[in-house]
Amino acid sequence: MTDSVQQDQAEGSQELTVNDLNAMKVIIDIASSRGAFKPNEMVAVGQTYTKLTGFLELIAKQQAAQPAPATDTAPATGA
Repeated sequence: MTDSVQQDQAEGSQELTVNDLNAMKVIIDIASSRGAFKPNEMVAVGQTYTKLTGFLELIAKQQAAQPAPATDTAPATGA
């Protein structure tokens, strides 16, 4: 591969999406249910989980408030 292709792939892998954040939330859920965190770590994990959940809820509200994109097709009329 050329250097520019490798650079493009490396830059693309550094993107963080809402799906990635949802995946992290699920990972925290699974890890905590399996006892992966020590009791003294639970405060930091809980605070992070709460921030992550709040951010995801904010994103969901913003997406719901956006108007639906216009389409090119006209609505069907009963002819």
